[in-house]
Amino acid sequence: MKYMLLMQFSEKNVDFPKLDEWKPEEIQAHIGFMKETNAGLAAAGELVDAQGLAMPETARIVRSHSGGAPVVTEGPFPESKEWVAGWWIVDCDTEQRAIDIAAAVSAAVSAAPRPGRTAARHADRGSPGHGDPAHRAVNMLL
Repeated sequence: MKYMLLMQFSEKNVDFPKLDEWKPEEIQAHIGFMKETNAGLAAAGELVDAQGLAMPETARIVRSHSGGAPVVTEGPFPESKEWVAGWWIVDCDTEQRAIDIAAAVSAAVSAAPRPGRTAARHADRGSPGHGDPAHRAVNMLL
């Protein structure tokens, strides 16, 4: 059975910086985690596809009307505080295995919180920038 796992972020829950504010070593650690995860899924024959997406600020709506020039506007939801950062399509024998994969990728290595952000509200949960579920959610579409 194939499952799509969406890595979704929400500004209201994110205490770490946007990707363009990450330190080089944080980016490398995150990329390393993702490569290792994908290599393990591929070796197990479970990886169908995995992609990261651009930041939501780059989203555009393109509409074409009766052969005229396309109209391009910002969007699709400029007021939205949530976005999809990437996805995996996995082929698993059981739903539980897909859930286990979603849990593993939800713990992805990420940037540490920066001073002035609201990391203190998560202090009792461990290191907010490194796998705290308040920072990301992997939603599974069955």
